Amino acid sequence: MLELTREVYDEMIAHARESAPEECCGVLGGEKGGNGESETSNADRYRRAENVASDPRRAYEIDPEEQLAHMQAIEDSGREVVGFVHSHPAGPPAPSRTDERQATWTDYPYVIVTLGGAEPFVGSWRWTSVGFQQEAVAIQSAASPT
Repeated sequence: MLELTREVYDEMIAHARESAPEECCGVLGGEKGGNGESETSNADRYRRAENVASDPRRAYEIDPEEQLAHMQAIEDSGREVVGFVHSHPAGPPAPSRTDERQATWTDYPYVIVTLGGAEPFVGSWRWTSVGFQQEAVAIQSAASPT
């Protein structure tokens, strides 16, 4: 399962809307859970990245130096890299064949924000090195005042 703070969820959707009709992309930071089907990662950081793909309307690519800088900044803040984000402005709400060919981070969530419906859709799939496994996405409720 992937748990997102409300701020991260809202920021991903805003980024996708601002980038449309091109795909947006970014890196999630937070706490990575254990390996396996019961793994739950918690994302409380979203770092926007520039989409440098040759055809950003159909694919996404993060410049390797920029990706490394985002990952380092997440780790420098005491968090872990917990996943990667991109959008499908007009759908589909699932990983594409291109996404499968380009996936490299085993056991990490690949989040897709889709704007093709009446409301945005945020889905998450973990890359298993042989394919994607869909997982639940939850929005963390705000902390109650003490």
